[in-house]
Amino acid sequence: MIKVVKFGGSSVANSEQFQKVKKIVTSDPSRKFVVTSACGKSGKDDHKVTDLLYLCAAHINYGVSYESIFALINEKYTEIKDSLGLSIDLASEFAQIKRNIDQDLNVDYLVSRGEYLTALCLAEYLGADFVDASQVIRFNYDGTINLDKTRELLTAKVTPGRLTVIPGFYGALPNGVIKVMSRGGSDITGSVVANAFDADVYENWTDISGFYVADPRLVKNPVQIPRITYSELRQMSYMGANVLHDDAVFPVREKNIPINVRNTNHPEKPGTMIMNDCSDLDQEDPPHIITGITGKRDFTVITLVQSHASAEAGFLRKALSIFEKYQVSIESVPVTVDTFSIVVQSKTIEKKLYEIISELKKELHFDDVQVESHLAMLAVVGRAMRRVPGMSGKLLSVLGDQQINIRTLSQACDEQSIVIGVENKDFGKAIQAIYQQFISEENRKR
Repeated sequence: MIKVVKFGGSSVANSEQFQKVKKIVTSDPSRKFVVTSACGKSGKDDHKVTDLLYLCAAHINYGVSYESIFALINEKYTEIKDSLGLSIDLASEFAQIKRNIDQDLNVDYLVSRGEYLTALCLAEYLGADFVDASQVIRFNYDGTINLDKTRELLTAKVTPGRLTVIPGFYGALPNGVIKVMSRGGSDITGSVVANAFDADVYENWTDISGFYVADPRLVKNPVQIPRITYSELRQMSYMGANVLHDDAVFPVREKNIPINVRNTNHPEKPGTMIMNDCSDLDQEDPPHIITGITGKRDFTVITLVQSHASAEAGFLRKALSIFEKYQVSIESVPVTVDTFSIVVQSKTIEKKLYEIISELKKELHFDDVQVESHLAMLAVVGRAMRRVPGMSGKLLSVLGDQQINIRTLSQACDEQSIVIGVENKDFGKAIQAIYQQFISEENRKR
């Protein structure tokens, strides 16, 4: 068996966390590949290394000294080195980084040094091989990852049977220039490595014990999700559940490799298993009707009113093309016979709203337009919902009982997710009401 294990920033925040990581890795010989984030926060007054590196870059761009910030980063790694008795030559590493950025600042190079230094320290501490991500994670020039080339480079660079540590978050373009991923990109690196070596499991270690049905900040002691499908996870992640980077799913889903989200601070807990198909396990242990409830605030809904709009060919295409022209992503498009609504995140349209409406009027000559902001979108996700007749009606009834006004409603044809629009002020109340009715009540009956 081969396991790829990725440790997030909180898992490698200090020397004490490094010790926990070592216990986890050495407790299972099948954990062959370790991907690490940069050191995270040790406490409330600490800072993530990546944040400090971005701050260094900002100081350099504005011609302000970055020495004090750079010293904080040095201190963090020196503490880890000294506490663990490592021999890594940090002075030379930091001197080289300074020379490189003083000669020619490459922001991607600079911010990638957090993962680079963390992986160097972790590799020595684990007695593992270190493989620089810039040598094996290959981007195309359009910013996508070249999986075939990455697999080729990894296979050539890794010594079979040896424990290997690879920094997350960055790779290199075809010309060798370092490029970083979006924040949280170490999740993607782990997924790519799992794909390359046909891993049996991709373990993602963080500071929570898997996914929960609802946000613990909104629902007290929510039920943990024991297993979830890739498609359910994608929908929950897109609508605000940020345990795992959205794009980490694709490389492992391609090869049906399960992801196990675990807690570094509580390794005895099984966490949440993310799988392509949960049907066999569901027969033995039926899931809740609802797998997860998540969402985001601050959406704007633009509703266009036009008699017989649904019968006019090209009407919707013309409207959507205007949003595309202004580079505004669309979340959903609820449609009725004479109206259709376009739901977008408020932050993407607030500076362009009046220009877009003006152009919509010019091109479509609709009868009326209504704009409503300060809305929240809730995603109720569950593979078991398709077995429940009238699920949408049940949800609406629950919210109606709480005097929560529903602004929009859409349901996918696979009956796996229902998206409900409510006012921002009702966001938490709506999630609590749905959880109480469909999770707490169901638990009492079990």
